[in-house]
Amino acid sequence: MSRIENEKTTVSQMIHLYCRSHHGSRKLCEQCGELLVYALSRLDHCRFGDSKPTCKNCPIHCYKPSMREHMRRVMRYAGPRMLWHHPLAAIRHLSDGLFGACRRG
Repeated sequence: MSRIENEKTTVSQMIHLYCRSHHGSRKLCEQCGELLVYALSRLDHCRFGDSKPTCKNCPIHCYKPSMREHMRRVMRYAGPRMLWHHPLAAIRHLSDGLFGACRRG
């Protein structure tokens, strides 16, 4: 699976975890659904492609401020819980954030 596809999977899992807990449904609410569509679109158009850093380490912030703040809330909540719900995705995301810059040069 490509780096972008891995990011899409991780972002989707994080948004679903957040929405289920905060909005009480297994199906995404309208606001979280919009965030997911927006995030996937941003990943599709990422100028770095498969050498993309994690968003936290990216020199370009491509999210609109409102979406960026919503994603920040999602990641703060879902990040620690990913180890329990989606451990492989969480470990991959953590290692990309910690060691990704070393691999890219």
